Amino acid sequence: MTADQANDQAKDQTEPSLKVVLTDVNPAVVEAWRAAFADTPEIEIRPGSILDQEVDAWVSPTNSRGRMDGGVDAVIKRHLGAGIQLRVQRAIRSRFAGSLPVGSAVCVPSGATNPRFLISTPTMEASSQDVSETLNVALACAAAFQAIHRQNAAQPGSIRSVALVGMGARTGRVPARVCASLMWTGYTLFNDHCFEDDDDLRATVLAQLEDLEQAPVETRVRIAPPAGSRSRSAARSR
Repeated sequence: MTADQANDQAKDQTEPSLKVVLTDVNPAVVEAWRAAFADTPEIEIRPGSILDQEVDAWVSPTNSRGRMDGGVDAVIKRHLGAGIQLRVQRAIRSRFAGSLPVGSAVCVPSGATNPRFLISTPTMEASSQDVSETLNVALACAAAFQAIHRQNAAQPGSIRSVALVGMGARTGRVPARVCASLMWTGYTLFNDHCFEDDDDLRATVLAQLEDLEQAPVETRVRIAPPAGSRSRSAARSR
């Protein structure tokens, strides 16, 4: 065993597992999750509003400008106050010059005790865009989970639980079964890798999902780790 492998193994043994809650008010999305995640028992699936979930972080599907003016974004903004949009957009300006690419995410303090953090990840470039013929849900979900890696690297243990909604299934008009399958892909990638660079994340996901449009909607694709990537818990999750 190399030194890097030993370090990864030690990290896997000490890093607390992440509690993941999938929640949505749309019964079709909930049922699609139950099918897609049937062999992933550690995932909690709950019908209802994300506002009712007591976790460390909420994930909000957004647009590239971080304008929280529709869908779940607007619900969260009303709940947390207008300051949350200012924090999200400040983070986007700081790290991405004002436009957050699909396949990236920002994690900001929420200003509340529940949740303590909001993770914003775009499923679309502009508000109310139809993304039903894209792979944006897989990219957005994967980016959200990678943001958790980075937040916990900066502040160990700061995010131990997270809640997500059906990404793109409302404003983006992504069918429920497609949404569920692509979110499964994004979640399993979290268990296998820590990406240091969003460009590497996007390239890895797109290269392996390029033929997905020709596959049945219930088909799930597990992304293979790029050679030399830093593993989180590949041995445990396979």
